[in-house]
Amino acid sequence: MEIKTTSERMYALLVLFDMHTSFYPKVIVGITSRDAHNRLNTKANHVSWLAGSLVEQRYELANMLGIPGKQTAHELFENHQGISENVTYPPLSEFNKDWDKISPQLRTALMNVNDEKLNEQIDMGSEKMTCFELISFIIYREANCIGQIALWRRLLGYEAIKYD
Repeated sequence: MEIKTTSERMYALLVLFDMHTSFYPKVIVGITSRDAHNRLNTKANHVSWLAGSLVEQRYELANMLGIPGKQTAHELFENHQGISENVTYPPLSEFNKDWDKISPQLRTALMNVNDEKLNEQIDMGSEKMTCFELISFIIYREANCIGQIALWRRLLGYEAIKYD
């Protein structure tokens, strides 16, 4: 897939974005709803929360870049809320549908974002960062969460993610 960005700074981030876009459905494939909610008697975030938070994050970034919309399970993740005890999160297939819906729109926005927008200051409450720094963090977090789900696959007895 060709990557032609308005801002040169976005090229490497788009390479990673494309990887994450393809890894997401591969890392959640085949995980049952029961296993997706299994925390193995720990306080760790389960697969369902990780998968849904990734989708929420893509929608939030899309909103910041002018693309309206919310994922189906928005109310479970809005305002960066953590995992909720005794809540059954939607099936992974629902998260995957929302991922597939927002990802191409967000990719286009990321390819077309200009340096002026990337230099905008964003007030994060306790600190400020540029839009570029926030996008960089979000791309980093995607890799982190996909890695956590990949680990959960192994801990729950599933095959490792296939990168074919």
